[in-house]
Amino acid sequence: MPHESARPIDPIAEDFAGETLSRSLKRAFHATRPKFFPASVLPVVAGTAWGASVTGQADLYVFILALLATVCVHAASNALNDVGDETIGTDRRNEQRIYPYTGGSRFIQTGILSQSRMARLGVALLVIAALAGMALILEKGSVVLLFGLVGIALGVLYSLGPVKLSAVGLGESSVAVAFGVLPVTGAAWLQGSSIDAALLLFSLPVSAWVAAVLLINEVPDIEADGACGKNTLPVRLGLPGTARLYLAAQGAAFLVIVWLTVRGQLPLLAPLAPLGLLVLAWRAASAIRTGIENRASMTQAIESTLAIHTIGCLWLAGCALFALWW
Repeated sequence: MPHESARPIDPIAEDFAGETLSRSLKRAFHATRPKFFPASVLPVVAGTAWGASVTGQADLYVFILALLATVCVHAASNALNDVGDETIGTDRRNEQRIYPYTGGSRFIQTGILSQSRMARLGVALLVIAALAGMALILEKGSVVLLFGLVGIALGVLYSLGPVKLSAVGLGESSVAVAFGVLPVTGAAWLQGSSIDAALLLFSLPVSAWVAAVLLINEVPDIEADGACGKNTLPVRLGLPGTARLYLAAQGAAFLVIVWLTVRGQLPLLAPLAPLGLLVLAWRAASAIRTGIENRASMTQAIESTLAIHTIGCLWLAGCALFALWW
């Protein structure tokens, strides 16, 4: 029996109408797609946990500043991505989206925010991130500037500029760095850890999990993205190839955790939860092979992938703190 696809829903403009401060803040908050904020919050948590396990203590002030800077860069990237996608027309023509997960915030298309106001929101968030970064520089020195510049560059170039990373098949790897390696190692370094091979390996599962989130979110957008020249990896690989790459990323995350456990850098039970997460990943990969034909299955697969990222990051943070607490 064929699966039915309901018409995609959109945010309701009346829910965000009004010019009071509270309404303006509500518009700004929801325009940045807050459902995805765990993708920036949890890597900082995991990196801070690693740093605390190395030094035996955690600097709460530095953690809060790092969290603020990272989330603001993430929120700015989401807003600017909406601007870039409206410029090339992919979000406007996307009839297979699964709101609120794919196809952008829909705030520009529904008239809640104009393209120029969305751009100003993105710039304002980058300014806030820069201010938090300056405070971190005062605390920890100029190396912070390097982390910040790389993060901002990846966030902006993902969807804007002469070479849009998302359009040339580099969006997934840039997100893996921007929301995996960079915040995990940066947060750990801010807590006093050295950036060594063990820390870099520790950051790789987080990178793989967040890349998988982006990869599966791009599946419902394949038709619209391809028509507008936004050649993401799912556009290039098709559904079977995307499913294989998705499983490879999830499997790699598990194998890295096993390797760190074998080397004694994570507790013996560290691979347990990631092994269970592979079951969710296998089911999600099956949904990718079907694609948007089964909207309910695709939605569940996206939510499962977000859960894998959340549970995995929290589990890694707990494993890193195990030696400190016990």
